[in-house]
Amino acid sequence: MANPRAKAHNGQGQLRIIAGEWGSRKLSFPDGPGLRPTPDRVRETLFNWLAPYIVGARVLDLFTGSGALYFEALSRGAKAGLALDTNPAAIASLRQNLALLKCENGQYAQADALRHLESAAAEAFDVVFLDPPFHQGLLADACNLLESRGWLNERAWIYTESETPPSATGLPANWRLHREKKAGQVYYALWQRG
Repeated sequence: MANPRAKAHNGQGQLRIIAGEWGSRKLSFPDGPGLRPTPDRVRETLFNWLAPYIVGARVLDLFTGSGALYFEALSRGAKAGLALDTNPAAIASLRQNLALLKCENGQYAQADALRHLESAAAEAFDVVFLDPPFHQGLLADACNLLESRGWLNERAWIYTESETPPSATGLPANWRLHREKKAGQVYYALWQRG
């Protein structure tokens, strides 16, 4: 997740792909204010939850930042993906890392997630990652646009990270909570569209 107002600087962060085709590969990304890649142990838990559903899935990562969730999904067999972020440095890094991995099924765009959901032609996705900047009220809006604008397959899985408990975020009524946990100050949850 990247803060849309963050300015890139010369620092570099590093993430490790945990498993799949590129397991143990390390990728660099621009380190910047507000960028909080999903920690390894949280990603491992999430992808254990998603294991039966990720192979062959179409994935959408709306606030990709470092691309940690996006690369993990593609490494573990997602058929195709789209990653969005407003930060040009994050998108440039994503492009470089996809080229480094010789990944041809990963798409990306420098775009505001909410505007994209409102105005682009909707495609139905199987798995969606939502790790927006905190304290900006973006999570509920993104979830409601995903639901109302046709971006989700009938039984889609939606992963959320938030600064408040998932039940307090105003998500669509037809989403069923599958699993939830807390790591530090971050609540993370997996939902299934019903």
